[in-house]
Amino acid sequence: MGGAEGPRRHHGRGGHHGGGRRGGRHRLFDYGEMRLLVLSLIAEKPTYGYELIRMIEEKFGGSYAPSPGVIYPTLTWLDEAGYARAVEADGRKNYHITPQGEAFLEASRTALDEILARAATGAAEGRGGRRDVPMPVMRGMENLRTALRLRLRNGGLDAAAEEKIAALLDEAARAIAQL
Repeated sequence: MGGAEGPRRHHGRGGHHGGGRRGGRHRLFDYGEMRLLVLSLIAEKPTYGYELIRMIEEKFGGSYAPSPGVIYPTLTWLDEAGYARAVEADGRKNYHITPQGEAFLEASRTALDEILARAATGAAEGRGGRRDVPMPVMRGMENLRTALRLRLRNGGLDAAAEEKIAALLDEAARAIAQL
């Protein structure tokens, strides 16, 4: 699954591999960038999910911390792709980089260097590299996007769930507009 075709297949939709633009706004991470960042941290030190969240937050100077809903699917993908492997220790899964993962990191060095430079810039700016959106708002938007994507991917919604989600989104929009 993580062979020569694996990484390319997962970098974007419809052959789009970057640029970081979507609707004219820059995203904190493009497709695959979180995977590279997490894999690079695992390469430095085998670790587990919540520790990775803390490490990324530290790397961004406290201005960005990914949610568990971002980190754990990333770890699952890295494991399934053969780039990292989970080792059970002290009641938790510690992830270790594999030789395939090391090769993937090396092949992706330029992209990783750009991500790390953006992290350093973001930490200095206090906005995770995005100048136009405050970090707490961006984190909330990313968490909502991830939650919706995961919920929709996990199967169809019944009519009641569709209505409830729509009502929650409408209510959030109204509350934000009134601020």
